[in-house]
Amino acid sequence: MRTTELPRAAFDFTRTQSRQERIARIDALASLLDTAFFIPGTNIRFGLDALIGLVPGIGDAVTTLMSLYIVREARELGAPTHVILRMLANVALDGVIGAVPLVGDAFDVVWRANRRNIALLRKHLDKP
Repeated sequence: MRTTELPRAAFDFTRTQSRQERIARIDALASLLDTAFFIPGTNIRFGLDALIGLVPGIGDAVTTLMSLYIVREARELGAPTHVILRMLANVALDGVIGAVPLVGDAFDVVWRANRRNIALLRKHLDKP
């Protein structure tokens, strides 16, 4: 490597991502938000959505914005209007019920709106 050459950055924002890379990125985000962690000794999985949602007021707003990013990417990937509407309904339900203290956090663990949305997107994309 020449001294004037910089190492390749892990996040290369100048390069256009392929369709598969974009899907993999939002799939990873959905997993981080909904199923990244587990309670030892149980099958209960949860993600940042439930953890950040514990912060009163702003927590659920932040995770809802992150969920809307997944919907935006799905739209750009060519998901039809009916799929986008179902995805938005999942996010809205997660945002509204998630805002209720404690009950909403338990709902976030069970509902997993982002994993549902990725499943909807994959179902559409897998059609011939």
